[in-house]
Order: sequence, then C-alpha cells, then structure tokens
Amino acid sequence: MIPGETFAKRVFFWAGVYGLVVLAPQYFLEGTIGRDFPPPITHPEHFYGFIGVALAWQFAFLLIFREPGRLRPIMLAAVAEKFLFATSSFALLAPSRAPVSVGLFAAIDLTLGFLFLVSFFRLRKSSAGA
Repeated sequence: MIPGETFAKRVFFWAGVYGLVVLAPQYFLEGTIGRDFPPPITHPEHFYGFIGVALAWQFAFLLIFREPGRLRPIMLAAVAEKFLFATSSFALLAPSRAPVSVGLFAAIDLTLGFLFLVSFFRLRKSSAGA
C-alpha cells in the first residue's frame, strides 16, 4: 500500500495539473462556450470569476502537494470545493438546466473529492503511527 503522504502528494499533484489544463483555456473560450451551449454568456463577471476562483484552488492543490502534512487542514476545504461543484452540477443536470457534458466534469470532481477525503484520513493515520 502507498504510504499516506505519498498518496496525498500524488492525488493533489494530479488534481492540480488536471485542473490547470482544463480551466486555464476557458479564459479564451467565452464566445465559443456561448455559441456551443446557448444562450450566450450574459454575465461575464460570473464566468471569469468562476474560472479565477477555480484556478486559485488548483494552485492550492499544488501547494498541498508540496507539504501535505502541514497543509492537511486545508484538505477539508478542498473536499468541500469538489463536492459543492459536483452536487450543484448534478442538481442542475436533473431538470436539464446544464449540458450533459457538465456531468462528466462533476463526476471527475466527485471522484477527486473522495480521493481528497481518503488523503486526509490516510495522512492522519500515517502521521499517528510515526
């Protein structure tokens, strides 16, 4: 079995990299998203605000990757970030208020949220045994 700290490092590193790759290009896709998923974006401050906050979390994940033991308490906020996006997305999908593709990203975030939770508990267990 992978030790708790190594597991947490891998999870948070790959979560941060994945998030940067998926989110950063969206800064340049406002028009495309508005055309492909009508109606056009009418409140760009919400769109860019969401992307900015989500990107900030990716940097937090990369910070946790560097020192998971010291930054363990922030992992719970990271879990909340993932679960809140996933549950909100699924709630919008149910009445067809969001495109089905959002479900894929919600499922990925839900999975990452569970991996963050596992990291949190495995890190405690490994540090208690040390």
